[in-house]
Amino acid sequence: MIKIIDLYKSFNGQKVLNGVNLSIPSKEVVTVMGKSGCGKSVLIKHIIGLLSPDSGSVLVDGTDITTLDATEMDKIREKLGVLFQGGALFDSMTVYGNVAFQLREKTKLGRSEIRDRVIQALEDVGLKGMGNKYPAELSGGMKKRAGLARALIAAPAILLFDEPTTGLDPVISRSIHRLIQTTHEKYQYTAVIISHEVPGIFEISDKVAMLYNGLIEEYGTPEEILNSSNPAVRQFITGSLEGPIETLS
Repeated sequence: MIKIIDLYKSFNGQKVLNGVNLSIPSKEVVTVMGKSGCGKSVLIKHIIGLLSPDSGSVLVDGTDITTLDATEMDKIREKLGVLFQGGALFDSMTVYGNVAFQLREKTKLGRSEIRDRVIQALEDVGLKGMGNKYPAELSGGMKKRAGLARALIAAPAILLFDEPTTGLDPVISRSIHRLIQTTHEKYQYTAVIISHEVPGIFEISDKVAMLYNGLIEEYGTPEEILNSSNPAVRQFITGSLEGPIETLS
């Protein structure tokens, strides 16, 4: 389980997170939605340990990661996988090399076992036989699939998705959503998805949280969020220009 308690973060005096509280149950898919610039990526960087809060706690399986030193944090990161917006692939490596990288650098597995794991991971994300390609030869959707294979290769307990369908057309976006769903069913990871793809992302979400004005404005099942009477939630879902949100970006 991930538990975020009274999390505050400011940059140059501007509050981004203003007392966020959020519980993410183990093995569930939780989507955090909100308008651009509301702090979604800042929140996920706290879960990864890339940012330290001004105050508050981030608990991963009961351990407050905000109190850990670098060595202790590296141990926590062994539980985590991340799919970044652009895939974050190494351009100089093949798809196979990108996916194998973590196993080669962080484990003592033999070459044949690494090969078997990489081949299976590529098959799981629909890239069977594509290991010899370089990132420059891949479409946007294929890069996301390769990034997901790399994130899955060490079988993380928690997988974080930062805008996994940014820059993709609706058809490819839906295929990535389905891919998240099928890999979640197989690997049984806890998923935290930062997304603005609503309501499409709701199809694969167990819970949805709305981040607004630095706080979790509302949290519930997709059905509860869709039926919410909260003006901020309604405005975001419908795309209406009417309502309480004064600044749109």
